[in-house]
Amino acid sequence: MGGHGNAPVGAAGPPPAAARPGSSFHEMWRELLPIGRDADSGGYRRHAWTGPDAECRAWFEAQAVGRGLGYEVDRNGNQWAWLGDPAAGDAVVTGSHLDSVPDGGAFDGPLGVVSSFAALDELLRRGARFAKPLAIVNFGDEEGARFGLACVGSRLTSGALTVEDAHRLTDGDGVSLPRAMAAAGYDPEAIGPDPERLAGIGAFVELHVEQGRALDLSGDRVGIASAIWPHGRWRFDFRGEANHAGTTRLADRHDPMLSYAETVLAARREAELAGAVATFGKIAVDPGGVNAIPSRVRGWLDSRAADQETLDTVVGGIRKAAREYADAHGVDLDVVRESFTPVVEFDHALRDELGRILGRDTGLTVPVLGTGAGHDAGILSGSIPTAMLFVRNPTGVSHSPAEFAAEDDCVAGVGALADVLEGLAC
Repeated sequence: MGGHGNAPVGAAGPPPAAARPGSSFHEMWRELLPIGRDADSGGYRRHAWTGPDAECRAWFEAQAVGRGLGYEVDRNGNQWAWLGDPAAGDAVVTGSHLDSVPDGGAFDGPLGVVSSFAALDELLRRGARFAKPLAIVNFGDEEGARFGLACVGSRLTSGALTVEDAHRLTDGDGVSLPRAMAAAGYDPEAIGPDPERLAGIGAFVELHVEQGRALDLSGDRVGIASAIWPHGRWRFDFRGEANHAGTTRLADRHDPMLSYAETVLAARREAELAGAVATFGKIAVDPGGVNAIPSRVRGWLDSRAADQETLDTVVGGIRKAAREYADAHGVDLDVVRESFTPVVEFDHALRDELGRILGRDTGLTVPVLGTGAGHDAGILSGSIPTAMLFVRNPTGVSHSPAEFAAEDDCVAGVGALADVLEGLAC
């Protein structure tokens, strides 16, 4: 069943009479690779509710329909492909996202979606008999590249993002989220919490490329996630005085760029001292002239740590330093926390079950590791049991065109996901 945000909650087509395997992992991967790829950087720009995003969504629908699965789009723009009746409850769901950060890599998100279809194909080839409904999902706007808030689709579904706050989100051009959704053919008035949908899900397992080198260092192809570090985004607004770059004495300046630059260095120091991470990766300068002292510098901080106390210490230290630098240069400062996700401990019973399933035939212990990256599985963990599988990334690079996973490791990930889905749903 197709449709956009106007589809009734929980709507889906009838259970397919004979679901069938589709194209191979490699064929699906090749189909996705060109979509949204920048010819100059080699990175991806698949931002929410844009043309490349629409192409990715069309690809997902084609994969679902081509396999005879029930297809739907929920009220928040998330795409679903169903094997079995969603109304039966206790469904096993897998999937990830297809959008990207600016100039992101090919694997972050898409590997999980492609692997989900490939894992289903493997189970159908095995002749698996499903005791529970199975679904594959593509969550919308996971990266937050356009509107500045990550995991919008899953946040709306779980109620972690209110309708009012969602309607206030705007991109860099001032286009609001509702306007962007409407332009893409979806109904922004339909968005909101979806408790009925979540009540019908018994487990969600997300496969993702590892965003680090733990598996590479241990020599393992696949790992299981233990927890997601607490993390957030803070906006630092330094307001000074615009003036002429050539005629204003250094002693007479109120230059917000100096305070910002010193704060960037302070963030690095605070993170190193605490064993955490802190990054200023986005900046906006007004008026933005080469020959003008800025009137305002706005920078966005991303910080993450293994526990809440450490994160509070790091961000508190950065704010304190920023305030001191601003005062020293006669600059005003406002700090706004734009988003925050507390530590996520994945469901221990589900996590342990994944370990048992994957170690059952081989007798091997699958490594369990934490991550500093946020995911839809983390957002949903407060509502339903969730777990994650990681596929080895030999470079550890992510959110970059250099992001990579070897073909054999991707195939191993598909096999592991198929085993997990069989153990949970069959």
